Amino acid sequence: MSKLLVVDDDLDMLSLVRAALEKDGHQIDTEADAATVQPARCRLYDLLLFDVMMPDKDGFSLCRRIRAEVDCPILFLTAKAEEAALVQGFGLGADDYIKKPFSIAELRARVNAHLRREVRQPTRTLSRGGVRFDIQAKVAIAGEHTLPFTKGEYAICEHLALHAGQVFTKEQLYEAVFGCEAEGDPSAVAEHIKNIRAKLKADAISPIETVWGVGYKWRKSSVL
Repeated sequence: MSKLLVVDDDLDMLSLVRAALEKDGHQIDTEADAATVQPARCRLYDLLLFDVMMPDKDGFSLCRRIRAEVDCPILFLTAKAEEAALVQGFGLGADDYIKKPFSIAELRARVNAHLRREVRQPTRTLSRGGVRFDIQAKVAIAGEHTLPFTKGEYAICEHLALHAGQVFTKEQLYEAVFGCEAEGDPSAVAEHIKNIRAKLKADAISPIETVWGVGYKWRKSSVL
């Protein structure tokens, strides 16, 4: 059983999300006022689900306030699908977002996919194109420092590096990494890739290649 916190000022939405996720055996806590949510409390949960549009303190503000102290996945519930909003959310450290209106099946699939990824126990390490992956610890290292990837960004890099030279569409990459039964969202993958490239740029590393009209791959020449 996982413990989740859902923050939304819409009481009907809180009730709907709680009922849906409790069907999977999760313990669900809810909060209608984002301003009262403190980082110390958020550290008690396995996953956080925040609405974006809330009065006073919105989901973005809450994510910004707690992200440095919270290691679990953060998902947004949002009716805002504009690119600028997605860029802002992923830049703040979000792992995924779910567009409103959403189906109960999609909500459960997305949440459970992120929770499953948290408990995987791989035992391998590998080096690819200047990046060393500690798959057990789920960290990526360049030179002597750990790259500041979110969990979603790390998972995308790991999957691409493990299959160097293979091209993945955005949809295939989303499904492979997050394991969602619902259709993958191309916008989410594209924004993760943008953030990954920005973080690798500081080390002059650029192993992810865009195959225009198809998707992304880890360059075969970057295997060693």
